[in-house]
Order: sequence, then C-alpha cells, then structure tokens
Amino acid sequence: MKRFRAGVIRVITLSDQKMRDLHGGLIEKYIPQIETESVCIEDQPEGVHSLYTKAMAVPKVIKAAGKFKDPDVIIVSCADDPGVPELRELLRIPVVGAGSSAAAFARLYGKRTGVIGITDYAPEPFERVFGDGIINLGRPEGVKSTLDLMTDKGKSSVIKKAKQLKEAGADSISLVCTGMSTIGVAADIERALDIPVVDPVLAEAVFAYHEILRTKI
Repeated sequence: MKRFRAGVIRVITLSDQKMRDLHGGLIEKYIPQIETESVCIEDQPEGVHSLYTKAMAVPKVIKAAGKFKDPDVIIVSCADDPGVPELRELLRIPVVGAGSSAAAFARLYGKRTGVIGITDYAPEPFERVFGDGIINLGRPEGVKSTLDLMTDKGKSSVIKKAKQLKEAGADSISLVCTGMSTIGVAADIERALDIPVVDPVLAEAVFAYHEILRTKI
C-alpha cells in the first residue's frame, strides 16, 4: 500500500512529544495511507484562542512549514486556519486547514450549524461557508484555552453547550477547536444528543487525503 507524507503543524507549543504527535496519530488512524510528521509553532504555550493570538501564529506557522522535507500535503491543525491562505500562496503542494475542512463537512448536514470553540467568535472559514447560518452561543463555561478542555469539567461543559445549540435549532454541531478532537468529545455528543458532530481533526484528515489523491493521481 502506497503511503503519503503529511506535515502536521500544531499551533500550540508543546514539549511533550506524545502530545505533539497526537493529532498526527489520529490522522494516521483515520487514513492509514498517510504517515505524519508533526511540529509545533514556537512561543505559544496556550495556542490560538483569540484574533490576536491567531495573528501572532501566522508567521510562526509559515516558519514551521519549512521544517518538513518533501511532504505531499501540509495540515494546519487549527480551526482558525492561521497561515493557511499564506501557505497556499507560497507552496506548490496542497495546504489543508482544520477550519475550512470542518466547515465544508458541516455544510453537508444543513444550513445551520452550532459552533463550539474556545473563542467568542466563529472561525473565519465558518463565517465564509455559513454566514448568518451559524449558531454561536459563546464558549463553554470555564473554557478559555485548549488547556481547559483537558479536564472532566471542561469536557462536560462542551457537552452541555452542544445540548444548548441543538435546542437553539442547530442541524449539526461543529467543534471549532482541534483540542476537542484531542479529548474525543465528538462521539460523546453524538451518543448523548443524536445529532451529527463534525470533528476537526477527522475532517482535516479526510480533506488531506482528498487533496493528495487529487494532485497525485
């Protein structure tokens, strides 16, 4: 079986190699034809959780992309897609963002998606795809950065917010922080609420494979 190489950019600074490689491991689980190499951006221990930290991340994402050797695709594993438009202008290989991938999948389920993230705003890819169709009830209680998701309280708060979004009329739930993929909350929400849930790391994995096949075959 032919295997393709994906460079995965984490937009949080992590010293633990297991945590750094976690999204890459999920991608390899979902798409066995892809092998991953993961790097982190520098000097952002709390990741991207505001428009300011997104702007800070853009040049760091571009720098991180230069660390990969001959990848078939680059994945920016963040629902805000920092640096994705810039890298697409600079590189000849496909560049996939978690945000634009997740927004495209969410659109399959209807015109109104409920977003759950770690910011008060919906990521730009969702604004572009859904416009006024976004249902945004703010961040889960007690969640201000991806680190807050790594607790039982954080996970419960995400599920509670999903319930509120379904009650508000959402056709689907979009997890707009890849840290929610890290804690595996999508399956918990689907079981609890019986509503389609878009996991951003699964979405970026599928789109990355699509882009590889589109450009290689």
